[in-house]
Amino acid sequence: MPVPVRLGLTGGIGSGKSTVAQLLGERGAEVVDADAIARELTAPQGLAMPAIRAVFGPDFISPAGALEREKMRALAYTDGSARKRLEAIIHPLVALKTQELAAAAASRGCPCTVFDIPLLVESATWRQNVDRVLVVDCTPELQISRVMARSRLTRPEIEKIIASQAHREQRLGAADCVIFNVGLSLGELADEVRQLAPRFGLSSG
Repeated sequence: MPVPVRLGLTGGIGSGKSTVAQLLGERGAEVVDADAIARELTAPQGLAMPAIRAVFGPDFISPAGALEREKMRALAYTDGSARKRLEAIIHPLVALKTQELAAAAASRGCPCTVFDIPLLVESATWRQNVDRVLVVDCTPELQISRVMARSRLTRPEIEKIIASQAHREQRLGAADCVIFNVGLSLGELADEVRQLAPRFGLSSG
């Protein structure tokens, strides 16, 4: 059985990374979404919640037993040590779950597993665990306008998020492939994915 391609997919907030992940999934890739796993881990009865309660206290736990995301986001973007403590809890659990999902996909004969990792470039370990890195890139101003259009976040809040992520140049420097997602319609973006698909063991048909 061929060994599946392990593709790391990353991009800044508002870059269109999630759309590219969906398009790759439509071409037969198994998409492992790190953010979705993290949300599951921090939901009521999530595996990360006992440690989060122990480290951060009950103020960061909702009445239902989930992580108070907005409160934690505000703390993490102003206190780098708090962000590192949270990552030390969540990242190992995310890694274990992604390994389980990737192994299951490989056993089914899936040709490509896409690891949708927003902080892939920032991580000390993720780059060595994937075969190739695909970066979805766009300008910071476009990131801001897209996120403002889809969420209640203010421009200063979005700028803080962008500042907390890897610089655009860092992501591009880590890339094996880049999709420059500026001025593309959904159809044009799908065509970009179609052209790259054979590099990841996927069909271009």
